[in-house]
Amino acid sequence: MPHSRRHPQIGLALGSGAARGWAHIGIIEALLDAGIEPKIVCGSSMGALVGAAYVAGRLTNLRDWAEAVSWREIIRLMDIRLSGGGVIDGKQIVEFLRNLDISAPIESYPKKFAALATDLVTGREIWLQSGPIDTAVRASISIPGIIRPAEHEGQWLLDGGLVNPVPVSTCRALGAEIIIAVNVNGELLARRFDKKPLKQFDKTTKRIPNEFLTQLHSQMPAAIRQQIDLLAPKLLQPEARTPGYFQVIATVINIMQDHITRTRLAGEPPHVLLVPRMGKIGLLDFNRAKEAIAEGRACVERALPLLQEYI
Repeated sequence: MPHSRRHPQIGLALGSGAARGWAHIGIIEALLDAGIEPKIVCGSSMGALVGAAYVAGRLTNLRDWAEAVSWREIIRLMDIRLSGGGVIDGKQIVEFLRNLDISAPIESYPKKFAALATDLVTGREIWLQSGPIDTAVRASISIPGIIRPAEHEGQWLLDGGLVNPVPVSTCRALGAEIIIAVNVNGELLARRFDKKPLKQFDKTTKRIPNEFLTQLHSQMPAAIRQQIDLLAPKLLQPEARTPGYFQVIATVINIMQDHITRTRLAGEPPHVLLVPRMGKIGLLDFNRAKEAIAEGRACVERALPLLQEYI
């Protein structure tokens, strides 16, 4: 009698990266098209969000939304609160996940899933493997200074990318025999600042020289807008050849995560590491999902010979 061949348990470690994390959608879809079906999914930050959509069977719904989303819709998800440790409260993000039907208990799904977060007090790495999947994702995406920390079982949790940006170790602990890891931040430090003088802040109309920031500004209460209008010329009008305030914040996060990722992957290497070419997509370019998803697919196509060696 012929013996049936047992397929290895495939784990997928999806890294943090904010808007660049849309590439995870294209990567998962391309893997499935190639007959590679991950049964264990672990994600940090945006990797947790996309991974949750896959585990919940709602990846197509998320892709359709991401490819069609406008800045106005993105801003609606950003419930502005200038207190509580972050500019964005995060409640609307949870509501968004529930509207996509990504909200059941993690343990109820047939695939194993873990969202990575960081304990604000101890700095410990937290693996969220049970309870509502939407609240686990909410904790994992708490980008410092942008999205307020999430309260979970008496702990305040921050972005999982602070301690484990590409959670290979979590996949291995959950039983993965072959681990495919995705680092969407691999090319970021190769970016260069634009040395042309940046568009100036218009002191007469109070217009902010960035579509994202303009929309954010318009959603704030009048009293807060008045204070921002006083500060904006200093924050948003950098000198020529000098990076701006928000550019510095994004770059600091990139540098930190790049160094942590390199260290963690050196000690806990996956079987296959996918590094999509995302150098031109910034931390907050959520309106460029089509480009990111297409690059995710292309990345898998380039790596197919190596993937087929293992699977």
